[in-house]
Amino acid sequence: MKKGTVFLVGAGPGDNGLITVKGMQAIEKADVILYDRLINAKLLDHAPAGCEFIYCGKEPKCHTLKQEEINQLLVEKALEGKTVVRLKGGDPGIFGRVGEEAAALTEYGISFEMVPGITSGIAAPLYAGIPVTHREYGGSFAVVTAHGKGESGKPSVNWEGLAKGVDTIAFYMGIANLSWICENLVRYGKRPETPVILIQWGTMGRQKVLEGTLETIYEKAKAEQFENPAITLVGEIVAIRKQLSWFEKKPLFGRQILLARTSAEPSKLARELTEQGADVIEFPKWRAVPAPIDVTILNKIASYDNILFHAPESVHDFFQALIGQGIDVRQVRAKFFGGSIKSVRALRERGFAADVCQNMQEGKLLIVGDSELRKRSSHYTAKYGVHDRFVTSRKQIDERFIPVFQRMLQDMTLDTIIFPSAASVSTFVDEAHQCGLDLEKVMQEAAIICMGSETWQAAEAYGFKPVGMPYVPERGALIECLQQSGM
Repeated sequence: MKKGTVFLVGAGPGDNGLITVKGMQAIEKADVILYDRLINAKLLDHAPAGCEFIYCGKEPKCHTLKQEEINQLLVEKALEGKTVVRLKGGDPGIFGRVGEEAAALTEYGISFEMVPGITSGIAAPLYAGIPVTHREYGGSFAVVTAHGKGESGKPSVNWEGLAKGVDTIAFYMGIANLSWICENLVRYGKRPETPVILIQWGTMGRQKVLEGTLETIYEKAKAEQFENPAITLVGEIVAIRKQLSWFEKKPLFGRQILLARTSAEPSKLARELTEQGADVIEFPKWRAVPAPIDVTILNKIASYDNILFHAPESVHDFFQALIGQGIDVRQVRAKFFGGSIKSVRALRERGFAADVCQNMQEGKLLIVGDSELRKRSSHYTAKYGVHDRFVTSRKQIDERFIPVFQRMLQDMTLDTIIFPSAASVSTFVDEAHQCGLDLEKVMQEAAIICMGSETWQAAEAYGFKPVGMPYVPERGALIECLQQSGM
């Protein structure tokens, strides 16, 4: 069997938009992804449907897999002929043990590529408003590990060289040894008044910063119970933050949002919320599986007066089915309708005039959608009368993402849940237990936002107490509602 290839990829510091194009291309063709705790799990959304996910996260005193085991897994999967991606937070060449992994692959004659990433020692300060070099504050910069291989866990570094020869220093994961770091820098020449900033979860919506000096930062961090993952930045350049802070000014900065999903398509709403500074979990994760094509329906497609598309995905699937059966689209004489604004938009993007289904005229009706059509057949019959159905796909929960969600929830404190539709409420309740979500706790601690009156009613029926007056009527009002319900 031909050996596979391994891509040792830097995922960047947390903001999923900071991965490189080459890194994303590797994810998109992966058969297996071995991923770390500090990568943004949204990057896994871009993996192929059959890709295997293996968690290799490392936390203080708790390593899911030892480095030797990770090395062996990379070798085993590559020897099976698979394309393997080792997805690491930040840059793989900066405290990412990429050298050890590459050496193991070389020993077995396995080809590999190293794909650089943006390192947190540069990115986290920038998201806190601090460039690590500046003509007036410092022309030298160093990255330093805050941990060593010895029993003490303290790194062996040239303290005098750092203290006297470097203007700005970034210590990685330095909270545990913070007192020792500060003492040594002062002992070897740094002023006790030298500014220091701690940046936790840098570039993420839950980013947290704490400022002080070499003399005061340890006691401040102890009082705040500040924890890793964090960058400790030391240098006069920290003072520039007061002028250049930008990320924390975003309207939804700090919000921890769960967006309930019923679609397998990428969410524009999730992207907008993230752009406004929030951390967003899209839950649950769906995948669409093509359904057998009902040729009987397609052969009489010219007989329908109205075609209603249940979801935007069904628009694409329907026309692909026509092409696959060699049916000329000009045979379709029906007027098109969408079950939502998004469905109408999907039709218009293909050049078809379409309306929302409230204006539907009488005539023979075909409803196009996924397997939800069968589950809601009585609803559609009551609403539209006798009709035919064309099922394009069936949706199912992507089980690969359940452990991914569980880990994401461990690192977040949810303060908001958004229900974009009535169906999203029941789906959320059904699947929440799979991820260990305590619904009673969620109801007490999170603001519940409903989009539309039917969604509001569905949420109340399940015991949720939505906020808003009385609900969010459209996406444009969502940001304002979230700001008003701020924690």
